[in-house]
Amino acid sequence: MPTQRAHVLPVVAVMGVAGTGKSTVGGLLAARLGVACADGDDFHPPANVARMSAGTPLTDEDRGPWLDAVGRWARGRAGLGGVVACSALKRAYRDRLRTAAPELVFLHLTGDRELIGRWMARREGHFMPTALLDSQFAILQPLEPDEAGVTVEVTEGPGEVVERAVRALRALTRPPR
Repeated sequence: MPTQRAHVLPVVAVMGVAGTGKSTVGGLLAARLGVACADGDDFHPPANVARMSAGTPLTDEDRGPWLDAVGRWARGRAGLGGVVACSALKRAYRDRLRTAAPELVFLHLTGDRELIGRWMARREGHFMPTALLDSQFAILQPLEPDEAGVTVEVTEGPGEVVERAVRALRALTRPPR
């Protein structure tokens, strides 16, 4: 009788521009999958938070230590599964994360500028001002075909986004038979 490999839960980085619901969807997705969840915002050093709070976009140099911290968390969840909300806007950022955690899978939440801007404007208590949204869209590099990940539109509520994400991720990470 052939042996069947146990399905290992992936570590998923929920990516996209600010205001797409990465933290909300990430939390719901982690609960649905029964895995740990982390918010990438919690890995930013205080200097990054201060820059963004002041309306100053981060540079690639600013993001380096933050990406490394997120990557360490993801590597620590290898084989256990996990979800981390992390903008990962550029291919170079995702490559850096995959260097730390090679099995990392990306869930790219997408939506148009107008919709995301409205959502950001209603958000309370977050350090990222709506004024930085254009800079995020300007540097966004969507997932490329050779990157492990899926893209889900955020036009529906978070529950529906999670359902579509779960279906897409299961199709992507289904173990071989």
